[in-house]
Amino acid sequence: MRILGVDPGLRVTGYGAIETDARGMRLVEAGVIAPAPSLPLERRLRDLFDEMRAVLGAVEPDVMVVEELWTAYRNPTTAVLMGHARGVICLAAAAHDVRVRHLVHSLVKRALVGSGGARKQQVKQMVVQLLRLRTQPQPDDVSDALALALALANIERTEERFAGLKVTALR
Repeated sequence: MRILGVDPGLRVTGYGAIETDARGMRLVEAGVIAPAPSLPLERRLRDLFDEMRAVLGAVEPDVMVVEELWTAYRNPTTAVLMGHARGVICLAAAAHDVRVRHLVHSLVKRALVGSGGARKQQVKQMVVQLLRLRTQPQPDDVSDALALALALANIERTEERFAGLKVTALR
């Protein structure tokens, strides 16, 4: 299975594709999309859409995972702008008929490190370890995108394992 993780942003969107099989997980491609901040919003969104479509065409993922929107209540404008970026990214996936999953960052941490309160550095170390990389992916947006992809791989593997299990309630 090929999974594309996306850490959305209007300034920098990180992406990372992994492939999973019986032997484990391996890095396929990773990078950033960075529309020029001097452009008007509608142009940056179009550039983000076009570049995300190019990534989707090159990577050909089976599924894309996008980080859920989170922002502090005191920053509603940031939430709206991030919502624009997430919407364009999801639209690009739909244009390629790619299924989209959404994960909150605490679930990503739990799926990789075992704790929803894990520190960012712990998550980065797991990305390096699981993909057998020599160095940590840079910038953080790429590392976060790869963490999303790895977390989804772990979650889907767990879902598959328990899919056929019949659970009975104990009395």
